[in-house]
Amino acid sequence: MDLKDLLTRIDEDQVKFLSLQFTDVTGAVKSLDIPISRTEGAVKEGVWFDGSSVEGFARIQESDMRLMPDLDTYAVLPWSPVDSRRARIFCDIYLPDGSAFTGDPRGILKRVLEGIKARGWTYNVGPEPEFFLFKRNGPASIHPVPHDVGGYFDFSASDDAVRVRTQLMAALGNMGLVVEMGHHEVALGQHEIDFEYADALRAADNILTLKYTVKAIAAQHDLVASFMPKPIYGINGSGMHCHQSLFDAEGNNLFFDPDDQYNLTELAYGFIAGQLHHARALSAIVAPTVNSYKRLVPGYEAPVYVGWAQINRSALIRIPIYSPGREKSIRAELRFPDPSANPYLALAVMLAAALDGIDQSMPAPEPLNEINVYQLTSKDREQLNIAELPGSLAEALHILDEDAVLKDALGAWAYENFSRAKWSEVEEYRTRVTDWEVDRYLETT
Repeated sequence: MDLKDLLTRIDEDQVKFLSLQFTDVTGAVKSLDIPISRTEGAVKEGVWFDGSSVEGFARIQESDMRLMPDLDTYAVLPWSPVDSRRARIFCDIYLPDGSAFTGDPRGILKRVLEGIKARGWTYNVGPEPEFFLFKRNGPASIHPVPHDVGGYFDFSASDDAVRVRTQLMAALGNMGLVVEMGHHEVALGQHEIDFEYADALRAADNILTLKYTVKAIAAQHDLVASFMPKPIYGINGSGMHCHQSLFDAEGNNLFFDPDDQYNLTELAYGFIAGQLHHARALSAIVAPTVNSYKRLVPGYEAPVYVGWAQINRSALIRIPIYSPGREKSIRAELRFPDPSANPYLALAVMLAAALDGIDQSMPAPEPLNEINVYQLTSKDREQLNIAELPGSLAEALHILDEDAVLKDALGAWAYENFSRAKWSEVEEYRTRVTDWEVDRYLETT
C-alpha cells in the first residue's frame, strides 16, 4: 500500500483518526492518535514523540524519537464509534539521525528476519493465544469469576460465551486476520481463537491485534478479557503455542523429508536442537512474568521438561504427525510460550535459538514419544539428559544473562532494559504479602 492507496481506504472507511501503534520492551501497546488531516505528513515525515516516557526506550536527554507508519498494517478498529471511527497502523521507530532505534521490539524482529531473508528463507509462525473471559465480581480490584461453565470444545447454541466469541472472530476478520477456528478451552471461562499462520512479523502484529481486540470487545459486554498465564489456582493456565516452519523462496517446506522416520530434514532437527539447547534462557522472554511460572508446573498440560516428541503433547516441542499430501504442514510446535510475552521479542529469540542449532549442526536428542517424563525421578531425568525449565522468573533471568546468542539477538539496549524491567517485577513480587501467606501464617504463627 502506498500513500494514495491509504488515503483512498481512509475515505472509503470514513475514518476520522489514525492510531499509530508500537510496543514498549515489555509488550505493552502504545499509541499516538492523529486526525486524518495529518496523514500525509505522518507518512512522509513520520511523527515525533518523547521516548523517555516509554519503558525501555530512552533516557531523558535522548528522548526525541520518530514513528514511521507501516502502511500495510492499516486496519479499522471495529469497536470505535462511527462518528469518531479510528484505524490503526503499526509503526517502526527511528532516531533523529535517521537510524533505526535498536531498542524497538518490532525492529529487533525485523533485524533477525533479515538474517534468514538473505538465505532465501521465510520463518512462518502460527500462534495459538489462549485467554479467559471473566465477569466482574464487585469492584475492579475484586477477583473476577469465569464467564461460563463450559469445557474443552464444548458446544452451546445460545450461551453468552458463544455470542462473545463469535463477535470476536468477526471483529478479527474485519481487521485482516484470517481466523481458522474459535473454541472453548479446558478451563472454565477459557477460550482460544486460532488464525492462519503467517511470516513472523505479520504473526507478531496479529498477536497484538488479537489481544487488544479481545479486550475491547469483551469490555463492551462488561467482561474482563485476560491473557494472564495463570489467573486461577488449580485449573489450566493460558499458553500461546507457536507452530513454526521455514519455507524457501519457492514455497517449499524446508522441514519435510519423506524418507525420514519423522518426516524431518536435517535442517529441522537442527532447528529443534537449537530451541531445546536455549530453552531455559528462552523462558525469560517467552514466559516473561512472575505468574508465567505458576502455569509451567506439572499436572496442567503445560510443558515443564526440555524435550521433543511426535505423539507426546507434554513435550516442550511437538511435531504433528504427517498426513500424506500435507507436506507444507510439517512444523515444530513450541508449547511453553504464553500470551504475556512481547510477541516481537519472543519470535526474535525463538528464531535466533533455532538458527544457532542449524548453524552449529546441533544434534537433536531422541524424542520422548514413549516416555512419561512426569513419572520419572530426578535421577532418571538426569540419566536421560532431560533438563527442566526454570521454576521462577528470577531463575530464568539468571540463565538468560549467560546466553550470548539470545542477548545478541535482542541487542544490548533491549536486553538491558528488558532485564531491568523484569528484575523490578521480581523484586516487587518478592516484597508483596499474598492471600496465601495470610491464610497460612496469620493465625498459625
